[in-house]
Amino acid sequence: MNSLLLLIICIGILLAGYVFYGRWLCKQWGVGENTEETPAHTMTDGVDYVPAKAPVLMGHHFSSIAGAGPITGPIAAAIFGWVPIVLWVLIGGIFFGGVHDFGALFASVRNKGQSIGEIISSSIGVRAKRLFITFAYLTLILVVAAFSSIVASTFGAVVDESGAVDYAASQSQASVAMVSLLFILIAIVFGFITNRTKVNMGVASVIGIIAIVIVMAVGMNWHPIYLTQSTWMIIVGIYIAIASVTPVWILLQPRDFLSSFLLYAMLIIAAVGVIGAHPNIDPEVFPAFEGFAVNTDNGIQLLFPVLFTTVACGAISGFHSLVSSGTTAKQLNHEKEAKPIAYGGMLLECVLAVLTVCAIGFARTNGHVAGPTDIFAGGISGMVAAIPGFAGLENILYTLLILTYSAFCLTSLDTATRLARFMFQEFWLEPGQTAADIKEGWKKILVNPYFATIITVVAGIALGMGGFSKIWGLFGTANQLLAGIGLLAVAAWLGTKGKNNKMFYIPMAFMIVVTICSLVLIIKNQIAIVSAGGADWGPYAQIIIGALLIVLAVVLVIEGVGTIKRQINEKKANA
Repeated sequence: MNSLLLLIICIGILLAGYVFYGRWLCKQWGVGENTEETPAHTMTDGVDYVPAKAPVLMGHHFSSIAGAGPITGPIAAAIFGWVPIVLWVLIGGIFFGGVHDFGALFASVRNKGQSIGEIISSSIGVRAKRLFITFAYLTLILVVAAFSSIVASTFGAVVDESGAVDYAASQSQASVAMVSLLFILIAIVFGFITNRTKVNMGVASVIGIIAIVIVMAVGMNWHPIYLTQSTWMIIVGIYIAIASVTPVWILLQPRDFLSSFLLYAMLIIAAVGVIGAHPNIDPEVFPAFEGFAVNTDNGIQLLFPVLFTTVACGAISGFHSLVSSGTTAKQLNHEKEAKPIAYGGMLLECVLAVLTVCAIGFARTNGHVAGPTDIFAGGISGMVAAIPGFAGLENILYTLLILTYSAFCLTSLDTATRLARFMFQEFWLEPGQTAADIKEGWKKILVNPYFATIITVVAGIALGMGGFSKIWGLFGTANQLLAGIGLLAVAAWLGTKGKNNKMFYIPMAFMIVVTICSLVLIIKNQIAIVSAGGADWGPYAQIIIGALLIVLAVVLVIEGVGTIKRQINEKKANA
């Protein structure tokens, strides 16, 4: 299969999905019919609720939901062949992920910009809300732990046997760290320029792009900071604590808007590589289909359910509903902008996943197989270098792509921290309440944003330092369970509003079945490890948490499906 032909076909299908299915969804839900202002205007507080121009909000949303997900997912699922990945990306993106993200944003905008947990509270019940928020919060703590550890390891200097820093071997880490620090500084400056002056957005964007180029050049050539990984963990913890409570217009909006240019540049570079080199996907190194059961170093992997919990962000991801209803809904300027930002953002992520598939085949052909970053950066830079006259760019592009890849871990990290803070606060609220409504008592402390942030950061950093990897195997499944419950929540809410929610039934049922099957397999595998003897606490924790997740899923499904059935019966009775 020629990679260029594959890319053209996929982009055509995704565009058709955006135009036709996206338009149909807007019509069914009445998106844009509400003449009232969005929560960003009616509840503006200068911190979390701040109206953002569509390009700025798209930058935040796309940077937050994308991160490294649409790259690592397809690479991990490549054991099954490229055809299953592409089919799931296309079907999942249009009919599952796009509906999930768009629905979550729309429902949140119509509910004071509150999270999926509050939507569950209003449509299913308070108990269901608290179960969901507990699960979502713990999942976000795991994200904070993992991403903080990834960022710290990316920044951390190499230490020799004596404990001394090996400066020669640590230049790459120091360079990435310096670029990231300078990027935060220019984001703050950009935020003040765009929000406190009358500078045209186009002019500001050009200035921002020039600043990004300067920062990349400076960071790659001047990087005097060499700190250990543990030191960086503490610094990252302090940073995300500050970022979680800082007004979004100072850091979150401008940083993610500028980050989006890196992501768009990555997309363009990848597209240039595919178009210019248009290599065939060699069936000897990357077969179209490897089978429904594949034998790997970690045992036999089953296409169902592993493919659907691995590709994740490239097709559907529960984390997206938390972003849509957590930060994006509080910044949406006009309701009509929900479709291009949420539905369009998801389909653009699908394009990145397809480009990753193209990169995998070329990377394997050229010996780049040392992890996701090497596969993606090696594949894309190699394709560009294969274009006549571009050979000298391979090393530069390889380095830039790795820097870009690393930058998105930090982007997703502080978004996850802010989302976890929202979740912690909302857990203590009654239906219809906001944190501002609590004037006294112990709840006033618990819903305080600073208290919620401290609890979140301390828990996340402590887990990051204490062995999150022992339970990380559950994350993919837990994330997809979030997606299934998110679909259930929006379907129930639409039903209470008398709107068509049938487009949620199949995606919702499929994702919940996928995750329960995956959890059963995980528990089975961990029991086998425990039975063999010598297991540490990791397998025990995965067994217990996995069983709790199954119970959670079953309880929420029973309550959610019961709510939807009552809505259907009431509708029939009224008819």
